[in-house]
Formats: sequence, structure tokens, C-alpha cells
Amino acid sequence: MAETSTMERPSGSKPFGPVAAAFLAAGVGGVVLGALTTLAEASEGIKDALDLNSRVGPLSGKTIFAVAAWLVAWAILHVAMKDKDPAPRTIFIWTGVLYAVAVLLTFPIFFQLFAPAE
Repeated sequence: MAETSTMERPSGSKPFGPVAAAFLAAGVGGVVLGALTTLAEASEGIKDALDLNSRVGPLSGKTIFAVAAWLVAWAILHVAMKDKDPAPRTIFIWTGVLYAVAVLLTFPIFFQLFAPAE
């Protein structure tokens, strides 16, 4: 991900790093949501721990922790990449991979594989 673009940036233009940080952080937030969804299905203890609001159920904890992970990832990546100019293609590929993993982890056919046998 530290790959830099070989093209010189025109004077006065801004680096792509902050934009890249936003894209990657969104992917991280999605993966955290997917991981929590799968973990809640696999473990009754985790499911109970994620139940922050009894009217909403474990979805409340999943979304709150996923948004927190997104914000923390965005802040860290922004600081790390603010003056960098990574290749957009590389960032878009990694973002796509993160989104694909996030969708897989939140797909019922997948996370139900981890449900305890009844």
C-alpha cells in the first residue's frame, strides 16, 4: 500500500493520501462489521456482549463498534498518509478487497456456518 505513483503531481495539487485513507478506512469499518456479525453468530457470549440496547439487540453493538473502528482507522490512516501520494489503482484494489471480505462476512449463508449446532 505504500506504493507511490510514478507520475509527478502538478504544482498546487493535493496528494491522494487523505482520499486513500478515507477509502481504506471505509473498507476496514465494513470488515469489522462483518467480523462482529460472524462472531455474534458463532458465540452466544459475544452476541450478549454486543447487545448494548435490548430493543435493538446485538445489532446495536455491531454498528457502534464498526463505526468506531471506521473512525479510528480513518484518523490513523489520515495521519499516516496525509502527505503521501499512493497509486489510486492500488488503493481502489485494496478497497475492493476489503469490501468483498465485508460482504462475505455479512452474508447469511456464510455467517450461519459458524452457528452452534442445535
